[in-house]
Amino acid sequence: MGARDLIDGSERRTFAMRSEVNWGLLGLLIERQGYGYELYHRFGRTYGKLIVLSCQAQIYKGLDALEERGLIEVLPSEIALPAQAHKPTTRYPGQPKTRYRALAAAVPGYRDWLITQVTQEGRCVELLALLVGALPPRDALVVIDRYEQHLLSERRAAPPVTDGASVLARGLAEHAKDLETGLALKWTTYARRELDASIDG
Repeated sequence: MGARDLIDGSERRTFAMRSEVNWGLLGLLIERQGYGYELYHRFGRTYGKLIVLSCQAQIYKGLDALEERGLIEVLPSEIALPAQAHKPTTRYPGQPKTRYRALAAAVPGYRDWLITQVTQEGRCVELLALLVGALPPRDALVVIDRYEQHLLSERRAAPPVTDGASVLARGLAEHAKDLETGLALKWTTYARRELDASIDG
């Protein structure tokens, strides 16, 4: 995970953050600000079984890790979402709610981490779509382009089905590989169209 960000004049390396939960949490905060309890529920609604939390405490640990790396910040109470300002729920009982937002400098690191993910074998396209969707459209297009390049490169480099298989088995396997790549490419076409429309809109 070679993503690097320039934050406050010093280079911080985000590749040391290996937790998929933390990256997923960062994506939620890139989309919009939030606080611990709300993020816990939004995380579950967004990722479902694709990224599973073992407990609510993972969210708070993730927030601490992201803040420590300079990727998010605590929001001053006066610029928190107005609709939430009057609600007295808290991170800890008796304390005011702590809201977080992603810093602009977090976006390139998140985008670059996603680019490393698109080349991972067995990467779930549904999860990739959810993670990409958190990015601003132009940054998301960079990830989609890289994913498409990877798919085409992998298909060209794929070894033929083993000669030990029957002619019928080889044909079925080749067709399955073509379908798998074709469906993923169809998704990249759709994603690019939707992102372009979002930019134009």
